[in-house]
Amino acid sequence: MFISLAITACENSQNALQNRVFSIQDLGHKKVGVQIGNTADIYASDFGGDTAKIDVERYTKLADAIQALRQGKIDAVMSDDEPAKAFVKQNPSLRILDEVFVEEFYAGVIAKENKSLLDSVNLAIREMKANGIYDSLFNRYINRTSEFRYTPKVQNGPKLVLATNAQFPPYEYHAGNQIIGLDIDICYYIADFLGRTLEIQDIEFDAIINAVSSGKADMGFAGFSVTEERKKSIHFTDNYTLSKIVVIVRGEKNDELEESFSEHFYKNFIKDARWKFIVQGLGNTLLISFFAALLGIVIGFLIAMFRVNNEYNGRYKIPNAIGKVYLAVIRGTPMMVQLLIIYYVVFSSVNINKILVAIIAFGLNSGAYVSEIIRSGIKGVDPGQIEAGRSLGLRFRTVLFYIVYPQAFKNSMPALTNEFVSLIKETSIVGYIGLTDLTRGGDIIRSMTYEAMLPLLAVAAIYFVLVAGLSTVVSKLEKRMKKNER
Repeated sequence: MFISLAITACENSQNALQNRVFSIQDLGHKKVGVQIGNTADIYASDFGGDTAKIDVERYTKLADAIQALRQGKIDAVMSDDEPAKAFVKQNPSLRILDEVFVEEFYAGVIAKENKSLLDSVNLAIREMKANGIYDSLFNRYINRTSEFRYTPKVQNGPKLVLATNAQFPPYEYHAGNQIIGLDIDICYYIADFLGRTLEIQDIEFDAIINAVSSGKADMGFAGFSVTEERKKSIHFTDNYTLSKIVVIVRGEKNDELEESFSEHFYKNFIKDARWKFIVQGLGNTLLISFFAALLGIVIGFLIAMFRVNNEYNGRYKIPNAIGKVYLAVIRGTPMMVQLLIIYYVVFSSVNINKILVAIIAFGLNSGAYVSEIIRSGIKGVDPGQIEAGRSLGLRFRTVLFYIVYPQAFKNSMPALTNEFVSLIKETSIVGYIGLTDLTRGGDIIRSMTYEAMLPLLAVAAIYFVLVAGLSTVVSKLEKRMKKNER
């Protein structure tokens, strides 16, 4: 038995050694994490050809890739060098390979049709390089030899909307309630140069170019590498820094001594009042869920009414046909795609509040499912009751409103509850249009602390309380309705 255990331990040790990455040449056939939309994804996918191809695993956030690397789920992470340094500083068990995978230039992105803004931004970048402000900012954020930060001067000018992803230190990241970084200070200077006031939209990295192309943002700065493929759909500004793609791997060191729970709690929620991200996200989640549910009920009821009337007496043929198309489209496409289409396509030329966009998108989606729930509840009522009401001389509409609908509502309660529970949880995708919901609030904390457990547990616990509370309210309502039957 002891011999068997020794052999197993030896095999595990050999396997662990085989999966270790000591140089770039070792990446072949290894699992390598990258951020979606980052040029590291392109480089990793092209590495090795057919003989030593990398098994690329894509993550929305680099912090998630780092967590997977620490847990041994992947063998390496490819990232830009400055964010990689920040990750390794927080995780002593990781290290950066000495070899540089590739060098590349960073630039901002501006829509193809906005050539005049591109020219103005380029003039601003050239001016700040000439007057030494850029060097001072570079020394602060990259060389860390200066304390200089650019302070915006224009306070009430027209808005200059910047799309970024504030999880990319030292270029853009959260510090307390602010978003700061090299890119952010460059954009403040550009806004002053143009006589405008900077408005920052923190959205997912892979949604930034869409936001700029659709006009939802004037420009995007988030460590964008200049590539020929991207040039086909977007304009690049002048280069403003040279970066390197590096490889992060597990090292020989272990993580530092475990912190106590209270220390973890302080770092995740108390320090710099980070709990406010959770509270703000919870408020947006509740607001969107509540009004989207109301909109879904209204839409669902109208669609169900048209379809039921058409089934029973052949009326409302056109609304019924429209309702069928609506149901097919909504139920046949993912919620996230619908949200992006409504924001970037339907309202592309309209400056509309993002919360309102989310309410409309989730309300339209929920309405399709609510309509079928209500329709099934109506059809669950004994048809004899409808015939009895008509035989008494009641109008069909009167029979529906006073006999059928009350019973259908009671029959539909469990299914409606499930729909509203799903609606609350589905709002977690609103980060793609730059809103901070409950899930994204936890993601922001994770990007600042590089810890996953407490933020995720806090978010999960709050969702659980919301769902449990809703279920309790509905359960009491069902009991009251049963008492009324007696």
